Amino acid sequence: MSAEEYALSHGLKKVGARPGLLKYISETVSRINFAYTLASYGNEAANAKSRLGSWWNILLPTIQAATYGLIFGLILGANKPDNFLPFLFTGVFLFSYISGSFSLGAGAIISNSGLVKSLSFPRVLLPLSIVMSQTLNLFPQLLVLAVVLISVQQTISWTWLMLVPLIALLFIFNFGLAMIMARITVHVRDLNKLVPFISRILFYVSGVFFSVEKIFSPDSIFAQLITLNPIYDFLNLARSYLVEGYPQQPEQWITVSIWSFSVFVIGFVFFWSAEERYGRGD
Repeated sequence: MSAEEYALSHGLKKVGARPGLLKYISETVSRINFAYTLASYGNEAANAKSRLGSWWNILLPTIQAATYGLIFGLILGANKPDNFLPFLFTGVFLFSYISGSFSLGAGAIISNSGLVKSLSFPRVLLPLSIVMSQTLNLFPQLLVLAVVLISVQQTISWTWLMLVPLIALLFIFNFGLAMIMARITVHVRDLNKLVPFISRILFYVSGVFFSVEKIFSPDSIFAQLITLNPIYDFLNLARSYLVEGYPQQPEQWITVSIWSFSVFVIGFVFFWSAEERYGRGD
């Protein structure tokens, strides 16, 4: 009998051993406060040395949206979407939430290697803290979006409340993306170099600043590919409840729900299956 087998037979456990899936879920839920604390402190530290501090979480996406509005408004001309500014700000803010979770989630493990190697906790809390951090950043941006909607449309609608369940589904979707990217980049470090490039491609194929119907014909291969993009579905659904002139399509709730829970379940199992390898230099 080997020393490892002897230790196991006497109830000793391997350091960093992966627990069963149900136990892993239980341990994760019991330590959610750790993920939230990590997210809030991370947000504070990110802007601690700048004069405007956390105001940059609002200013950057607002400046981005205004810049895109100026550039793409001129480029698209008559082909720009109806009610362009609310359309654009909705797309930019929600896409920033998704892309931030995607890109920062990719570094969730490798950027916290010291924490991973020194403390015992479910590693899935790290990508969870990233998505929590991005969610905290999104809330003040939604206030800016509300100001834009009121300023341009001159109305306040109860349908805006549908953004609450939509953001809940987006949180689940983003968490799944973050878990998938966190594990992949642990094993393929070079992928981190491509993450900004992938995010930029997603920006251009998600209908953030343009209306698919006004640019492509319905039977176009490009239109069909874009409509298969889950990010497009999320943005389209949000606009149907926030932006005037865009019909509500309740059936899209089924689509985004399937995407959200599928990505989450796949991401969670995929991440958990490599729990023993995190922090070991693989």
